[in-house]
Amino acid sequence: MSMGVVPRFVFTKIPIHNVFGRNLFSSSSAKETRRFHAITAQHLQTLTKDNLKKMSNYQIVEKGAPNSTNYSIYFKTACGKGVSPLHDIPLYANEEKTVYNMVVEVPRWTNAKMEISLKNPLNPIKQDVKKGKLRFVANCFPHKGYIWNYGAFPQTWENPDHIEPSTGCKGDNDPIDVLEIGYRVAKRGEVVQVKILGTIALIDEGETDWKIIAIDVKDPLAEKMNDIGDVDKYFPGLLRATVEWFKIYKIPDGKPENQFAFNGDAKNAAFATNVVSETHKFWQGLISQQLEGGSISRLNTTVTDSPFLTNTEEAEKIISEAPEGGDVEEVTDIVDKWHFIHLK
Repeated sequence: MSMGVVPRFVFTKIPIHNVFGRNLFSSSSAKETRRFHAITAQHLQTLTKDNLKKMSNYQIVEKGAPNSTNYSIYFKTACGKGVSPLHDIPLYANEEKTVYNMVVEVPRWTNAKMEISLKNPLNPIKQDVKKGKLRFVANCFPHKGYIWNYGAFPQTWENPDHIEPSTGCKGDNDPIDVLEIGYRVAKRGEVVQVKILGTIALIDEGETDWKIIAIDVKDPLAEKMNDIGDVDKYFPGLLRATVEWFKIYKIPDGKPENQFAFNGDAKNAAFATNVVSETHKFWQGLISQQLEGGSISRLNTTVTDSPFLTNTEEAEKIISEAPEGGDVEEVTDIVDKWHFIHLK
């Protein structure tokens, strides 16, 4: 981090509201929540290190010059088969569907706004471009870059033709975003196995933009973390800092502060799990062509019943022919500037 500055997080308590219209603290809902936690804990115990290593066994191929619009990160399996991080990496990392694969787009403390490209075949990770320039998120005091490992769940899609009942807004046409809060700074393009703890719902220009809060299952605190209340217990201040970060991060670009559903309050793990399950079903409709996907590239190498399935040779050709080089943009020290935001 620049100048050895450590971001300060304000300690707070985040209330947990009703899930699907039911009081979380009623006897019946409490019993269901305890059962959910017990099942998750049991399944995590059966997830061996060998299984985790196997599921993490993807490699990345970098094409183009870093800090250029040509720079792209493609994905291959351990045996060298090209895959799409959006369509071919499984959402679920275990048979019980309690552990999830997360594709890391932006490591914690970094500023380059990297994301899975929806339009490019095989959906490489690329840096977002705005007005012809590579995009970097601003540092809004006291934060430096992204304050978690930021990425997405594969095989999910926030359907822009679906109005989410709990928010009253349509989906944002992207895979669902994930904030991994563990101690380790992940690497760009890494596939990490995580457990879901909860979610917040950003309303971005009238669209629902879920932010799933999760933790690496190999994190030392993972066994103790089962629900959104545990985030406040073991990471005091982080939930409030997360809402603040999303509220203000676009203000230095001249945009208004972002809004949230549920008054910015976090929903619990059971609610978040249902949200992810729904976006997975929307992705299934997308990849099978039952739902319209617009300009999204649905090319894949593993979804056998998809009309967009391609072979290994074609995938290799796409990766090998991806442009090299590129016009490298100078990354100036303005990227490290701290912006002091006054909220009304």
